[in-house]
Amino acid sequence: MPALEDALGRHFNYLRLSVTDKCNFRCAYCLPGGWCPAPEEESPLRVDEISRLVAGFATLGVRKVRLTGGEPTLRKDLEEIIRAVAAVPGVERVGLTTNGYDLARRAPALREAGLDFVNVSVDSLDPERFAAVTGRPILERVLAGVEGALAAGFASVKVNAVLLRGLDEDELSRFVAWTRELPIAVRFIELMPTGCAPGFFDAHHAPVAWVADELARGGWTRRARAPTDGPAVEYVHPEYRGRVGYIAPSTHGFCETCNRLRVSSRGALKLCLFGDRDEPLRSYLQSDADAPALAEALARLVTEKPAGHRLSERCHGNTWSLAVIGG
Repeated sequence: MPALEDALGRHFNYLRLSVTDKCNFRCAYCLPGGWCPAPEEESPLRVDEISRLVAGFATLGVRKVRLTGGEPTLRKDLEEIIRAVAAVPGVERVGLTTNGYDLARRAPALREAGLDFVNVSVDSLDPERFAAVTGRPILERVLAGVEGALAAGFASVKVNAVLLRGLDEDELSRFVAWTRELPIAVRFIELMPTGCAPGFFDAHHAPVAWVADELARGGWTRRARAPTDGPAVEYVHPEYRGRVGYIAPSTHGFCETCNRLRVSSRGALKLCLFGDRDEPLRSYLQSDADAPALAEALARLVTEKPAGHRLSERCHGNTWSLAVIGG
């Protein structure tokens, strides 16, 4: 079976799989009103469906799987999901993106289940600002989750902070100082427009260029990119154990070097984060006998992946909220 390749020659070895769209935070840029269940909504993929889905992608060259949400730790069977994904032949790395709410408690079990790396969302190191952004006054609990992930021995622990207007040099310095002794990678993510908060982008967007300028002034140098790296631009410093960087959808190569595909918690393939098509795959996940048809569908659908997003035109496609697909 050939590897996943689109019409532009891009190869896809990375799957981001949402396991739930539920979230217990109310982040202003994502779920400002909090999560609300839709009436009679289809349930998320079961563990056996997830296993078949990931196996289908793995037969076509996917080697890295990241589990996202919503908030994935809200699933009580998350460890079972991780074990199933890690057991799929061909899968080499399994990761998790989390808000850190329950990470301190569950990190050892997640690691034992086969989780390799974890990303924790920490949008501010100021308790009041953190509460204002996330709707939860629990910064210390989330920071304990980062410490717990490090103690559990994950191969990589990264911290994601959405870059919002109002982040000043003092707070940037606190994030940078955090990496002096801890082997974490802090990445500032440029705010992206979505349908759920149309005015929020205009009021709070801040370009990432000033972060790069501040790092350069502090003696940080740009880290060489590995072939399997994602869109993050990272900087290193000889006196710091960790790394600092940013992710900006407007940077050169963001779409040209795309190597990832996304599937929603109910089994819909999203070819582009800000595309306007969702392709249902769940009908291919009910039996192992469906594997050839799933692989054929994936190979066909990926050829229709768009060349890039249209955020410069303020077009976010059908992405109402990043909680639905995990960013």
